[in-house]
Amino acid sequence: MDASPPLIGVTLDREPPCPPEQGGYSGFPWYAMRCNYMDAVTMAGGLPVGLAHDAAQAAAVMARLDGLIVTGGAFDISPDLYDGGAPHPTVTTKATRTDAELALVRAALELGRPILGICGGEQLLAVALGGTLIQHIPDAIASPLPHEQPNPRDEAGHEITIVPGTRLAHITRASRMAVNSAHHQAVATPGRAIVSAVAADGVIEAVELPGHPFCIGVQWHPEFGISTGDRLLFRALTDASRHRE
Repeated sequence: MDASPPLIGVTLDREPPCPPEQGGYSGFPWYAMRCNYMDAVTMAGGLPVGLAHDAAQAAAVMARLDGLIVTGGAFDISPDLYDGGAPHPTVTTKATRTDAELALVRAALELGRPILGICGGEQLLAVALGGTLIQHIPDAIASPLPHEQPNPRDEAGHEITIVPGTRLAHITRASRMAVNSAHHQAVATPGRAIVSAVAADGVIEAVELPGHPFCIGVQWHPEFGISTGDRLLFRALTDASRHRE
């Protein structure tokens, strides 16, 4: 077995110009990512690399990578991509980022590369698999949980129930998990995927694609590592990426 760490691509966010004198990083557009995404991959035995937003090169990039993580961010998937109708007033989009991530996911699916979608990445994965989204949870779910939790993101916000017999259940070795939560949208229908976890209010918390070497999307942020299950998820992604064909 090859002992070298698998190369895991991690998608970046993109921020508009904001010069340092105004409290920003640069007067030119810049990429951004929280350190804990990279740290989680490294701790799981992988070699993380940030991915630029270039849909045209997605297939070539995935051919070099052993696995893919689609990260979250403070933006939404355009409803045009899943026939969702007019955008809800709360919806904000980043078209260039979404186009690049969709291209990466489609290339990873075609090549059989392991994929982990996190928060907005889970939503994008569901859309790539033919699913649809809830544009704004409070408008669609009666008495919803606080999915945009008021407490810090490195703490749990609510619990989820994991569907028995799913790959997620096998990986986490759990039937329930306490998770953090930072989203106002959610998966409505999973397309070709199956649902592998739900919250008490019925919001879909995880999806996975049967028959794929590793294709899981989770609505929470496991990169914070607030539970054993979070760390096991990254380890499983790394192991799957190490053994890809």
